[in-house]
Amino acid sequence: MEKTMHGIVKEQAGPGFTYREDIPVPVISDDEILFKVHCTALCGTDVHMYEWNSWAEKRMTPPVVAGHETCGHVVEVGKNVKGFEVGDMVSVETHGACGKCYYCTHDLAELCSNQIMFGVNTNGGFAEYAKVKASSAYKYDPSIPDEMACMFEPMGAGVHGVEAGHVEGKTVLIGGLGAIGMTAVKAAKVLGAKTVIATARADSKLETAKALGADFVVNRKTQNLVEEVMKLTDGVGVDVVIEVTGVESSIHECLKCVHGGGRFVGVGLPTKPVTFDLTEEILYREIEFTGVSGRRIWGTWDNFAKVMRDPGYKLEYIIGEKFAMKDYEKAIERLRSNAPGKNILYP
Repeated sequence: MEKTMHGIVKEQAGPGFTYREDIPVPVISDDEILFKVHCTALCGTDVHMYEWNSWAEKRMTPPVVAGHETCGHVVEVGKNVKGFEVGDMVSVETHGACGKCYYCTHDLAELCSNQIMFGVNTNGGFAEYAKVKASSAYKYDPSIPDEMACMFEPMGAGVHGVEAGHVEGKTVLIGGLGAIGMTAVKAAKVLGAKTVIATARADSKLETAKALGADFVVNRKTQNLVEEVMKLTDGVGVDVVIEVTGVESSIHECLKCVHGGGRFVGVGLPTKPVTFDLTEEILYREIEFTGVSGRRIWGTWDNFAKVMRDPGYKLEYIIGEKFAMKDYEKAIERLRSNAPGKNILYP
């Protein structure tokens, strides 16, 4: 095996990444696996790291190979690892859990107190090879295309939101139709929602949501969301809201659409504090308000595998553009311009 590889490194505190061709190939410990990266998707978190905003400053200690939404095939297995063999196809859970804390021992590993984040705290998938603890690797069916397999991690947040909504037999509003919101539309149908209403500000996204199974769509830009939802629900409102944008105006509008005693699930991450009239918006209406952090390990992954197998869930609805790893700046520029879909980088 080669001794060095190319990849994208956050070398120091401050803006920018560096593309290097002399990164040492990772050496695994007894509880790790080494995999050859097939592709890695670009995430908003990677852009935070590139720009070196407050989120990155609090969580990173450079140098680190970036990238966490990844997949590939196993080329080496540590001597204590069980359940993985050379040649297995794997994707990675970003939130590396310790397995020992309160959360890990109470089926809440995604909230681990001692979390190590692949591609943030430790070297990630923007390279030719990556290593990870076997406990953070997910073995999947090799018939799943690479571009879909690296979606387990990011799209899992949308699926987790649907899980948290307990949507079976219910009327559900999906607020926001980026790639994660689109996945939430299909996941809600796959997991048994009676009716799915999807909302966004672009007709093209609404058409895609229809193709994914949304029963009704509402354009927030040209229509009054609350009025339209009330028309569709006989003036009652929806049972569940899954809000994916994290935009304050969308959060408040969607909150008005859920009936008293209903549930609001926040998936999108606001970039600044959001103000609520807690008494009027939530308490007096007995709204159950909850959030999600990443994915349930490993329940969400299994549920997303079900979504992937649905014939109506197609790559073209989710994937954006494809770039060579060295052209990462073009991919970042496209993400910043709000181009649709997830951009994929290939080593």
